[in-house]
Amino acid sequence: MKYVLVTGGVVSGLGKGVTASSVGVVLKACGLRVTSIKIDPYLNTDAGTMSPFEHGEVFVLDDGGEVDLDLGNYERFLDFRLTRDHNITSGKIYQSVIERERRGEYLGKTVQVIPHVTDEIKNWIQSVALVPVDGKEGPADVCVIELGGTVGDIESKTFLEALGQLSFLSGEDNFCVIHVSLITVLGDRDQKTKPTQHSVRELRALSLTPNFLACRCEQTLLESTKQKLAQFCHVPVGNIIDVHNVPNIWHVPLLLENQGAHKAILEQLDLQSVASLPDLREWSKRTEIFDSLTNPVRIALVGKYVGMQDSYLSVVKALLHACISCLVKPQIEWVAASDLEDNSAPETYETAWQTLRTADCVLVPGGFGDRGVEGMILAAKYARENKVPYLGICLGMQISVIEMARNVLGWKAANSTEFDDQTPNPVVIFMPEGSVSHKGGTMRLGSRRTWFQTPNCLTAKLYHKAKHVDERHRHRYEVNPEIVGALEERGLKFVGKDESGDRMEILELTDHPFYVGVQFHPEYKSRPGKPSPVFLGFIMAALGRLDQYFHKHQNGTL
Repeated sequence: MKYVLVTGGVVSGLGKGVTASSVGVVLKACGLRVTSIKIDPYLNTDAGTMSPFEHGEVFVLDDGGEVDLDLGNYERFLDFRLTRDHNITSGKIYQSVIERERRGEYLGKTVQVIPHVTDEIKNWIQSVALVPVDGKEGPADVCVIELGGTVGDIESKTFLEALGQLSFLSGEDNFCVIHVSLITVLGDRDQKTKPTQHSVRELRALSLTPNFLACRCEQTLLESTKQKLAQFCHVPVGNIIDVHNVPNIWHVPLLLENQGAHKAILEQLDLQSVASLPDLREWSKRTEIFDSLTNPVRIALVGKYVGMQDSYLSVVKALLHACISCLVKPQIEWVAASDLEDNSAPETYETAWQTLRTADCVLVPGGFGDRGVEGMILAAKYARENKVPYLGICLGMQISVIEMARNVLGWKAANSTEFDDQTPNPVVIFMPEGSVSHKGGTMRLGSRRTWFQTPNCLTAKLYHKAKHVDERHRHRYEVNPEIVGALEERGLKFVGKDESGDRMEILELTDHPFYVGVQFHPEYKSRPGKPSPVFLGFIMAALGRLDQYFHKHQNGTL
């Protein structure tokens, strides 16, 4: 196995995840099979219990793993499917070591960070790297590893020690290090390399020597800057990669290719004989289309966490994929759901409602807790009554059920037991397979099958008239099956259900251009060039093209 390790220095948030994904894209374009691992040094077992305000969205995998959002970038860029074990955390490592100690597997030895914890890290990486993720048999050619955090953080030092040992064991032809660092500019003065020099020195002190520098800078890296970095960091000028600011992140693989980074990496890993010339024509074409989009579609995203937009990263990417397929530019209008409520400040209230009224479509994404729920209900009511295309995801689907029960069935106290456990009309209830007391990993998680109840419903047509569809879930509450009949009599049809028929997965409102709710999260499987069918239909409806699309693709193929 060949390894590419991506580390970061100077500051966090430099784009290590995008760099790691882009390296994977370029290597894959050279005909190599690639897999990815993300290491997060925090003590949480996984990302499932983290606040979106703290850490951005929780990305969900097919096997139900709740992982860091960078794994979503890997899946979108490289179009493969990872497992929960591809996200390593300190919590997982220490939990495994302690469980081994309790079972007596260390034969009475004193259990220490070195060698026991570092061995656990190495063994985990080596075993997971062999797991195929692209649907083919056998292991990948290259495993790209991203180490979260910044070199020098105390919590990552154990991982750096283990990776240093892995580098030594693998040999220099099988392991290379790409260090992502910041080149600062103070005012109009020269590009400053000193922070990067210190960062590289720190990395070397922790037993790893960078083979490449990926230098983040607002402007193109000067040749004199490269020469200085080469001299003081002992990295060849040809291995110093200029990763300056670009219009969108899809340019980053093209930046790497244009600078010959793939050739240098292939040479470092002795892969020239098995690699081909990179073919990024489709990627380049898609990037050009993205840059050229001018005709906007206004999307009102009504959510709880709009103050931290990474909370909805996969939703934003899925909207982008759908918009590019429709050749329109996504103009996302962020609306804090609580701002739509009557008790918000007058100016904030008016601005929020003006944004909603001028939008071409309305999207209510997932979330937890009761804050902003009444504002979401008002947004769903507005979209229903004014025939504005509406997409409700997870909580957004449940919101549409509550809204219909209150305003169409006349059950004014209708609610979810998540928000009011004493409601006389529990239209959304706690699902029986979850746990109230334990939050981590207890939800209905991962890929589950949804069966269409009729091939003629709008959503089934979007999925090419499939009998069923497998999508990823992350929820504890769901529509109460006892009230389904009453809602369907008033036009809210549940056109997708699980295999038992008791869990409502997809709803559609009759006599509406597009009013769809899904209990699953279609955004997790959306890819560049392969947009989620639900998101594609949503944008088509916002543009008034949905009927034309169905007419053109009556045979169910794109």
